[in-house]
Amino acid sequence: MVMKSNTEGKQFHPAEKEVTYDDLLSSVGQLGIYQWRLFFSTCPFFAFGVFAYFSQMFITEVSPNHWCRIPELENMTAIERRDLGVPKDNTSRFGYSQCTMYVINWTAVLEKGQKLNRTWKTVPCRYGWKFNKSEIPYPTIGSDLEWVCEKDSYQATAQAVFFIGCIAGGFFFGWIADRFGRLPAIIGSCLAGCVGGLASTFTKNLGEFAAARFVMGMAYDSCTNISYLLLLEYIGPKYRTLLANLTFALFFCLFMTVLPWGALACGNWKVFSLVTSLPLALSLLAKLFLPESPMWLISKGRVNEAIEKVIIISKINKKDIPTEKINQFRLQASSVTQDNLQNLSWWEIFKRPLVKKMYILTGLEYMCTALLYDGLVRSIGQLDFNFFVSFSLISFTEFPSVLIVAFIMDYIGRRWMCIVVMSIGTIFCFLVPFVSGVLSLVFAVIARFAVNMGFSAAMQWAPEVLPTSVRGSGVSVIHICAFVSTFLSPYIVYLKVYYYWLPFVVMSGISGLATIIPFFLPETAMKAMPNTFEESEELTKNQRLWQLPYLESKKQNSPKDKTNEGVECQS
Repeated sequence: MVMKSNTEGKQFHPAEKEVTYDDLLSSVGQLGIYQWRLFFSTCPFFAFGVFAYFSQMFITEVSPNHWCRIPELENMTAIERRDLGVPKDNTSRFGYSQCTMYVINWTAVLEKGQKLNRTWKTVPCRYGWKFNKSEIPYPTIGSDLEWVCEKDSYQATAQAVFFIGCIAGGFFFGWIADRFGRLPAIIGSCLAGCVGGLASTFTKNLGEFAAARFVMGMAYDSCTNISYLLLLEYIGPKYRTLLANLTFALFFCLFMTVLPWGALACGNWKVFSLVTSLPLALSLLAKLFLPESPMWLISKGRVNEAIEKVIIISKINKKDIPTEKINQFRLQASSVTQDNLQNLSWWEIFKRPLVKKMYILTGLEYMCTALLYDGLVRSIGQLDFNFFVSFSLISFTEFPSVLIVAFIMDYIGRRWMCIVVMSIGTIFCFLVPFVSGVLSLVFAVIARFAVNMGFSAAMQWAPEVLPTSVRGSGVSVIHICAFVSTFLSPYIVYLKVYYYWLPFVVMSGISGLATIIPFFLPETAMKAMPNTFEESEELTKNQRLWQLPYLESKKQNSPKDKTNEGVECQS
């Protein structure tokens, strides 16, 4: 069969050697000056992602050590006020009630020098609260609006609304990216984050703040992940896994680690809100240093523009590309007939029992690890250690954990990577609330380190089990499901108001589930990504539990170019 070309009246025969976009990249340099320049150009968008996702913690956090304000006792020290005016509560974390006060004629008590009488009548706090400034030394919206006691769920509610915004933004900016291009989606999502952050600064109640955070939530996934995927399209297959992890290990980790110290330097939640939202407007300059997606250009029939991008790479990398290869690619990419299209929808996954099972299980694994990834960070306030130091240390685990994943995951495999690290996460999540001081921080860091590795492995699993025709839509749905699961994380953290240890025990159980699921998933390391549903189904056959991909690869003497080195995590 012959496919007619719409360029120069030539024809492309399927029997001819296919020239793919990756072949062109290999010709002009898989990782050269151009790619490194683009790599560092994506750095601001990882900063924007950190600002959008984590700034709310430092805007809303309330010191867990607070008590009722009693105006008549203002001239006393904080300890004297608590000892005299606040009822004792042995079930409370700090040994006294945080939501009630004695109601008595304090003027008479002070004049007569009376001592504490536990029979005095108690009432809910009438004059607001006092907060321990040594824990959160600057005002936050949580302390300004007193989101404690009967309002202590407000912080979790605002965060949950943020995740609803993430879901809405995923759909909306995903549509923008497919319809108008990757750059408009990146710029649009960053501007949404800028507007949401600015609006947050001037809010006066929960409703206004939640609405502003919804808009900020729309920015998070798109502003980082679309630029991340754009970078991967310009990197050759050999280096994609390494660069995919390096972006998060270097940029995301760097900005997460320094973020709490930025909040301390600002000294006020409103200033910090402005500092973490105004820079997102700089995305308007993105067209000056970010190119459009070549794969999107090809999908829209703009093949010549995509080829121009490759020619620019060849000039900067000082690599020659044969004209014959360019012409061959142009003919292939421009030749489209019904015979080479698979018009299969996402629902086709659920018509194939084996593929459906893999899809559901990989989705559950990713949802569990995403929830833990978020929940462990939000539980920092419960640690018996400095809030800001704890956040930085736990965030820094991103760097070594992601680098380890980049170098060893293709050797030990996705399955055993997840089983081992999530087992570690299960143990240490459970232990955290039952120790104190530095030991609680050490256990939390170990748990977070393990979950980071499991999260990275789970992120790559779904694209590797789905066939090409539904890979993009299938992975997008899994990402949205992950946002649904992270919607629950603020409420899991909120369980601390009932039992201090409960959030970590619940997360330990979720980590345990994430340990079990991989036993029922196929190993995909060192295997070619499936192009058809039949190939996807073959992944589940002839699988053995006790196997390491590296040893299997050596045994079969598999060519290096058949491995999964070029996996892209799509969103």
